[in-house]
Formats: sequence, structure tokens, C-alpha cells
Amino acid sequence: MSTMNISLPDSLKSFVDEQVENRGYGTSSEYLRELIRKDQERTRLRGLLLTGAESAPAGAADSAYFDVLREGVRARARG
Repeated sequence: MSTMNISLPDSLKSFVDEQVENRGYGTSSEYLRELIRKDQERTRLRGLLLTGAESAPAGAADSAYFDVLREGVRARARG
């Protein structure tokens, strides 16, 4: 694992310390790693949304479309 040193103003350091204490993180590093993971996931999700928005529509999302989706979910639930 690599090490990274960061400088924070006192107000941000206090905020991080409070989050560590109040949210059950063992260390400030654990808290920051979690923030970075969440940011990675947001970035990935944004990319997926943009890709979807740029793609051509596959068809109408009418009641029949949702009926097919529901039946697929039910079939998978039944095994």
C-alpha cells in the first residue's frame, strides 16, 4: 500500500476527526479511503449514465415493456 500525505486547514482536519469519531471509522485514512471509493463509484455511474444518454432509444418504455421486465424478474426469482 502506498502512502500519501495531505495538508488540511484546521477546520477540515476537525471535520475529518469528527467523522472518524462519530461514524465509526478506525482512522482518518479509513474515512478518506471510503470517500475516494464513493467518488470512484459516482464517476463510474456518471459514465454509465452519459453512455446511456448518448445511445439511441431501443424502443418505447410503455406498459408492455415494464410487463416484460417484471416477468423476467419473477422468472429469475423462481429459479
